[in-house]
Amino acid sequence: MNPAACTFALCILLLNANPSPDVRSLIARLEARYRAPRTLEATFLERYTESGKLVRVEAGTAYFRRPGKMRWEYASPEKNLFLVDGKNAWFYVPADHTVTRVPAKKSADWRTPLALLAGEMKLSRVCSKVEFASQQDVESSDNVMLQCELRGEESGTEAARDGGKTSGSTPKTQDSVYLEVAENSGDLIRILVKDSGGVGIEFRFANWLSDPPIGDSLFHFQVPPGVAIVNGELLAGQRAVNRGNP
Repeated sequence: MNPAACTFALCILLLNANPSPDVRSLIARLEARYRAPRTLEATFLERYTESGKLVRVEAGTAYFRRPGKMRWEYASPEKNLFLVDGKNAWFYVPADHTVTRVPAKKSADWRTPLALLAGEMKLSRVCSKVEFASQQDVESSDNVMLQCELRGEESGTEAARDGGKTSGSTPKTQDSVYLEVAENSGDLIRILVKDSGGVGIEFRFANWLSDPPIGDSLFHFQVPPGVAIVNGELLAGQRAVNRGNP
């Protein structure tokens, strides 16, 4: 979302003005967990909802590599690919024989902020404040939910409403971003993004691997023969709606 994207965004160190020692230590643990590896790999489940109604569920494997590269391989319910090569963001649906390309810095895709997992890992780049979110349920009693107060930038859902034409503007309301973190290990378990209009997206992660043996070519998109390149943006939410309900 911007989260374009989202933005989430995601991932870790952030210091609110006067963070409590418990919040500060959890943020530091999360940061330490993902800062050292050059490459990360995890399986994911993505859920998109509107007004509490489930619109789309997708699953696959995500890869992150420093500096600022990531690859989301969707395997279910259909194969597609979202890739950020450090310069451009690509969204490829083999069945459509088209690939959407947009400069990574202008991408309004909700996964884009997760490139922080392949960056400096400073949540303060995305959040002005981080605090415990006791009102949000966690999947396990071993986990803790944090709420990220986004900095005053355009949210992905605002961009979605006007087709992404108001880049750089400040929305009247911001998305709510939550990070579920394993208290002992610092693993990122879930990211929840919600807006006041009832649009939400959830990413669940599992099976994190540090520095898996994969080459840099995995983070470069080679346009297949016969595939048309479309310069523009297709938001995660728009894709879910366009493809129909699950």
